[in-house]
Amino acid sequence: MKRNVLYIEDNEKIGSWVKEELEQRGFSVQWLLSGEGAEQEVSRHEMVILDIMLPGLDGFTVGRRLKKAAPAVPILLLSARTSINDKVDGLQFADDYLTKPFHTDELVARMEVLIRRSGGAHSRRILLGTHIEVDREGQMIFDNRTGNEIILTGKQHQILMYFLRHPNQVLPKEQIYEAVWEEAYITGDKTLMVHIRRLRQKLERNPDSPEIIETLKGIGYRVKL
Repeated sequence: MKRNVLYIEDNEKIGSWVKEELEQRGFSVQWLLSGEGAEQEVSRHEMVILDIMLPGLDGFTVGRRLKKAAPAVPILLLSARTSINDKVDGLQFADDYLTKPFHTDELVARMEVLIRRSGGAHSRRILLGTHIEVDREGQMIFDNRTGNEIILTGKQHQILMYFLRHPNQVLPKEQIYEAVWEEAYITGDKTLMVHIRRLRQKLERNPDSPEIIETLKGIGYRVKL
């Protein structure tokens, strides 16, 4: 399975080179040219590579915000700034600091260390939409807007976990019903639809316009990761 990396770098020449090198080594890289929108993306990744000199908000500001949004996701700072003060400031929130120019072998080695050091804690967590976080190991669901745990009924929890075992797949309603209730689906039965509606009321920002549990009319449902 590819490891997801969020890479924030405004220099297109450097960015395209690093992205290509990392993808050749088995990483999946989402590259942003600035820190705009990064807070909404960080929880989807196992680590962040962050340049300091960015347009708009600088890397120090972006990095602090990212660490606050997703404390378990390690951050590696990249910068041509070599002063000890910059390094000390960066390491107040970041997990490592690599100066430019650098060799991709060293970059990857440092990335591997950070991912191992994080203990895979983040890989056990899944972000749904922009606000729901699922702890797969603890089988707990949280609303990142409030920090509160979302309590599901037994069937709601089973349905959600079934979706997460089949991410990005279109699942026929008959398949979901038979997997969760362990009995044959009867055409016209509305039980699953009722449970999906109540699950959306707990998870979706707007249950009438769902972003997490998609309906594919006449087919079934899908949860995108």
